[in-house]
Amino acid sequence: MTVTLAANAIVLGVQDLDRAKKFYGEGLGATIVQDYPGFAMFSLGEGSSNLGLYDREATAQEAGVPSEGSGFRAVSFHHLVQTRDEVDDVLLRAAAAGGTIVKPAEAAQWGGYFGYFADPDGFLWKVASAA
Repeated sequence: MTVTLAANAIVLGVQDLDRAKKFYGEGLGATIVQDYPGFAMFSLGEGSSNLGLYDREATAQEAGVPSEGSGFRAVSFHHLVQTRDEVDDVLLRAAAAGGTIVKPAEAAQWGGYFGYFADPDGFLWKVASAA
């Protein structure tokens, strides 16, 4: 039997749910599709998985793992756009909303253009264009 995996939703365990909701909703323009105490789900647009935000302690408890840990989480999310200007715009919007630019946008050796930002909880997002 073959199993086909699909990431229908990505859920991040966050320290401050209100701060994270403001960052993704007001700051980056994602649309809330579910909003409950301790949990929110955002639509990231057509063709993308939904993004859930859940209290970090509750997320760890649900999975049965410890919640401590920081630094590189060995995962990054990638947002692909059409132009270099869009890369710069997304990075600026993320910084204005409370994120941190961890790698300013630059030309890539593969011919594209990219940069990285971290959300308020340190989750990494790569913003890239092939142009």
